[in-house]
Amino acid sequence: MATITIDPVTRIEGHLKISVTTDSNNRVTEAFSTGNLYRGFENLLQGRPPRDASFITQRICGVCPVPHGVVSAQAVESAAAYQPTMQALRLRNLMQGANFLGSHILHFYHLAAMDFVKGPAMNPWAPGYEADYRLSSAQNQAVLDNYALALSIRRKAQEMRAIIGGMYTHVGNVLPGGVMAKLSSEQIADFQSYLWEIKSFIKNVWAGDLELLASVYDDYFTIGRGYGNMLCFGAFDIDSNGQKLFPSGVYTNGMTAAFNPANITEDVGFSWYSSGSGLNPANGSTNPAFGKSNAYSWLKAPRYNGLAYEAGPLARLFVSGEYREGVSVMDRHKARWIESVTISENMETWLNQLNSSESSYTPVNPVSGTGAGFTEAPRGALGHWVSVSNSQINRYQIITPTCWNASPKDDNGNPGPIEQAILGTQISKPEQPVEILRIIHSFDPCTACAVHVISPKGKELSQFMVHPGL
Repeated sequence: MATITIDPVTRIEGHLKISVTTDSNNRVTEAFSTGNLYRGFENLLQGRPPRDASFITQRICGVCPVPHGVVSAQAVESAAAYQPTMQALRLRNLMQGANFLGSHILHFYHLAAMDFVKGPAMNPWAPGYEADYRLSSAQNQAVLDNYALALSIRRKAQEMRAIIGGMYTHVGNVLPGGVMAKLSSEQIADFQSYLWEIKSFIKNVWAGDLELLASVYDDYFTIGRGYGNMLCFGAFDIDSNGQKLFPSGVYTNGMTAAFNPANITEDVGFSWYSSGSGLNPANGSTNPAFGKSNAYSWLKAPRYNGLAYEAGPLARLFVSGEYREGVSVMDRHKARWIESVTISENMETWLNQLNSSESSYTPVNPVSGTGAGFTEAPRGALGHWVSVSNSQINRYQIITPTCWNASPKDDNGNPGPIEQAILGTQISKPEQPVEILRIIHSFDPCTACAVHVISPKGKELSQFMVHPGL
């Protein structure tokens, strides 16, 4: 029996620690996923006007701020019983779509591909693992060349988003009531030009690199399965009746069922919180208790009907039925590419449907009420819950995608999805556990969203610090 600890896991957003126990044959028998920081956004928002939440919650993360802004606005709109216009929903779709494309390209080339592709013998690629690189020298160099090209394409996705959002990293015009933006014909043409170039890269460059890795590392279609339970909150509004490009739902034991937010609970038995376990977020709280016995993570353990669920592109495609080939490391990579094609094609439709004569914003400022917003971030299901009294927020709770995927054990001792996916993995070289990294990175964890803010000495910070993004 041996223990392997990767701390920190690099090439992700945030600070994640993974520890595993192996048997005498170097097969993983137990795994622990630890979020190493504390976030106070839920408490920070208390006492603030509801409209502030869409700006503040975007600062949770610089990788996927748009979904936080959108879902926060949805939560406040829910409390006010307000439905945005289709013009507003299309503008949100386009900004969120640009965010998804940039994030997915970032993930494949700059966060995950280097588990399979040998980087140059220089910083930031060296020193690194030397284990299990299978590409020929020519193949390896071709992917590295596209690594550099992908940096430019990702930048253009960010610039495309800023055409509507007005700024980058965090958009400045998504509010309860819609989007404060009106595009000129020149801006629409610029957006279209960016979109065509990004879509060409996805179909003509990324497709080939993905196919290469999938063929050379085809054994990773059988590695990193996990539970196989899939959860999607739904994203990208198609009409004002609630139809979405990615429908909400849960996939369990080969069956798809409707999503019901009342079935969500959060356990904290193995988390550094004194908040009550098993509560729905609408009734939850965020009370830190660092050093609590048996706890090992700042992430709570979200569960749906008591079960752990995977969130992300593969989950969205399983719930929609668009992809059901398998659950593994390589299936997750394939799902991101398939989803990127689907989103980019639908963005053309939404762009063409923009109507300059239709309003995209009506001020919404609820005096009292409760509400919830549900959408998908690039990494999976994202939910915000809000309670308003006397025109101020008195409760706010957030569950991010990485809280689903990288959660610790629940109160019954059941591992989180990443922990479960690592169990049973055969490690060739314990000193270079690349197999574990490939599984972790396939989920694209983002612990900046999932965790919190704490000082180096383990004390809660008295002043809030904004995450600068990437």
